[in-house]
Amino acid sequence: MISDTRSYRDEKIDLVKTVAIWSVVLCHVVAAPFSGGTVGTTPWYSALLWTSLAHMCVPLFFMSSGALLLKPEKELTLKKLYTKNLARILAALFFWALCYKLVSLKLMDSLTLPDVADAVKHLLLFHHEEHFYYLHITLLAYAALPVTRLIARYADRRLMEYALVLWFLLGILYPTVRTFWPFTLLSGVPVQWRMNMTYASIGYMLLGYYLSVYHPKPNRGLSVLALLTGFLLAFWGTCFASYAAGRSSEHFLEGMGLSMFLAALGAWGLCQTAPLSQIGRKLVAFISKASFCIYLSHIFFLQAFARWGLRAVDGPVLLTAPLISGLIICGSCAVYTVLSRIPVVRRWLI
Repeated sequence: MISDTRSYRDEKIDLVKTVAIWSVVLCHVVAAPFSGGTVGTTPWYSALLWTSLAHMCVPLFFMSSGALLLKPEKELTLKKLYTKNLARILAALFFWALCYKLVSLKLMDSLTLPDVADAVKHLLLFHHEEHFYYLHITLLAYAALPVTRLIARYADRRLMEYALVLWFLLGILYPTVRTFWPFTLLSGVPVQWRMNMTYASIGYMLLGYYLSVYHPKPNRGLSVLALLTGFLLAFWGTCFASYAAGRSSEHFLEGMGLSMFLAALGAWGLCQTAPLSQIGRKLVAFISKASFCIYLSHIFFLQAFARWGLRAVDGPVLLTAPLISGLIICGSCAVYTVLSRIPVVRRWLI
């Protein structure tokens, strides 16, 4: 999601990032009819359908980052990492988090000095908008880059595959099955074997690099199968889990779970083999460059649309969700077009 300054653009990575940012927006558009909807209703099923596809967004972004940033030929010193990459993420994170808090206070007519001071305190403690969790994870994943870049540079294919298998077992498969028997019988240290989603994200970066190096031309049929399997596991797994719990369950929708791993793997492969026209290349290149700004600003549009009565739940969710998502992306791209003309803002805040 973080934009880069490549003189040569990888159109396939641009396509992955375009799919990912559309998925991010779609996730948030259907969040209300899914999480707050009644299980088993038509709007709930429609929201679940889109959600089961869209929750692969975070894995796709980390895979893209790994494919770009773990290349041995790409220079990334500690000085550059901390004064440019990480500094830019922190600057954008705190600036936009402050904007969201100030707008929220203004809407509640609570823009007083004590309230602003309290908002700043929460800001410094990383109590930000919920969707900014991705940037919190990214800070750790980027801080680990000097180590993961060593693995990418010196590990041969066999060792890389061993590392990915270990990551898959502890960061993807174990977190998925941990709520089922007989894994529920485990206690003590074995419970701590699983990676939490923050550290598991680093594995997705390695996966993106591995696929770009050793599988640059994925099998299209296998990619379709992986995407379909991940989608069906997410959809039906969520159906059964939600009916059992009596409310919407997101266990099978977790980005670091098996269903989204398969869906992301399939989507990655399809993006790598998708033919693009000249117009298509220009479009995905623009959206890819704008993806960070879209991510940072799209909740403003989502909230504004809701206040104007334009919500996915106010129509057939199957149709309104992608429509509203498209409108939000267009609005966010317009914001990017304006802000990208301001040098300091372009460099540090979008």
